Amino acid sequence: MKPLFIIPARGGSKGIPGKNIKPLNGKPLICYAIDTAREFVPDKDICVSTDDDRIISVVENYGLHVPFKRPDELATDGAGTYEVLLHAIDFYKRRGEDYDTIVLLQATSPFRREEDVRQCLERYETGAYQMVVTVKEASCNPYYNCYEPDENGYLRHSKGDGTIVRRQDAPKAYEFNGAVYVMDIASLLRGSYAKFDKIGCCEMDSLRSLDLDSMLDWQMAELIIKENLV
Repeated sequence: MKPLFIIPARGGSKGIPGKNIKPLNGKPLICYAIDTAREFVPDKDICVSTDDDRIISVVENYGLHVPFKRPDELATDGAGTYEVLLHAIDFYKRRGEDYDTIVLLQATSPFRREEDVRQCLERYETGAYQMVVTVKEASCNPYYNCYEPDENGYLRHSKGDGTIVRRQDAPKAYEFNGAVYVMDIASLLRGSYAKFDKIGCCEMDSLRSLDLDSMLDWQMAELIIKENLV
């Protein structure tokens, strides 16, 4: 396996202005992802994909070269991660560097640990999956407390027959937490990872799964650090 670690970091954050380089416990947020990637590969196999000169400056001052500046069309609110990944893959391929695996680390998951990435890599290396992701237990379970309207507008359980009355009796349901994605590049080039049908997962707890998207999330992260909860 030859992995390329990609850390996408767009400059135009609205929920937390400048969040990717905002200091968290004295360290720019994006540097948490860089430190995690450095546990697995040399710097030449780590790609920060950004459109923002300030992010480039912070990352390069941290000792990691940023190989390109993301084009404007991939820096809009409507630009998807899939296109960002394809752009990075193509960039390295044009340089004669062929990777077979992408490890995507979101900059907004500061409590991801080395062991989370390692577990995903080990599961992926079994060869049974197109992608392995980190997940957390879903806050709303479709067998227990998740509903949708029927053709008459009445709420019905999303799954099951409504006979499950205790959450602990319901089958577990998960949601992606955004911390780690390990993807097969050959599968990725055939179409978006949203269409993958062989996906494995590694579970993280809810605190370490915190994804920083709003100022409330940021305040929660500061509290978790202050109280030494992770």
